[in-house]
Amino acid sequence: MDTNNSDSSRTSVLFVCLGNICRSPLAEGIFLHLVREAGLDDRFEIDSAGTGAWHVGERPDARAAMVASKHGVDLESRARQITSDDLKHFDYVIAMDRENLRNIGRMVDATGSEAEVHLLREYDHSSDGDEVPDPYYGDASGFEMVYEMLHRSCLTLLDRLKAA
Repeated sequence: MDTNNSDSSRTSVLFVCLGNICRSPLAEGIFLHLVREAGLDDRFEIDSAGTGAWHVGERPDARAAMVASKHGVDLESRARQITSDDLKHFDYVIAMDRENLRNIGRMVDATGSEAEVHLLREYDHSSDGDEVPDPYYGDASGFEMVYEMLHRSCLTLLDRLKAA
């Protein structure tokens, strides 16, 4: 399981979306919150990144932060772009949609990474699709819907990784 990470006692998970200000920082915050609630901080390394560089250095979108806060989740990250080093370091790279999955796949092919790459909604049992829609151009209600998808998916992902 921990073939890439230099600290083999920890499972490393990287959540990836397009700009790293909406979906992936929300997934990172939710997963981190669930890990902390389960008392598993020492077993996981969690981060997020975007395939694009438009928002590097920015805090998460205010609507994402508002929805997270409403659910008791802190979003601590700043936007950054995924690198080839991430693919060598992280055990699991979790994409929010097929476009990001393709972009990550091209990077994996170029680096020879052994990271496991998945769509996050593979872990959503009540899924009506395989992508987490980008709420950026919508209103706050879209962020709540995305939060619910991410929360369901992160719960199942954590259960699977705990058992591995």
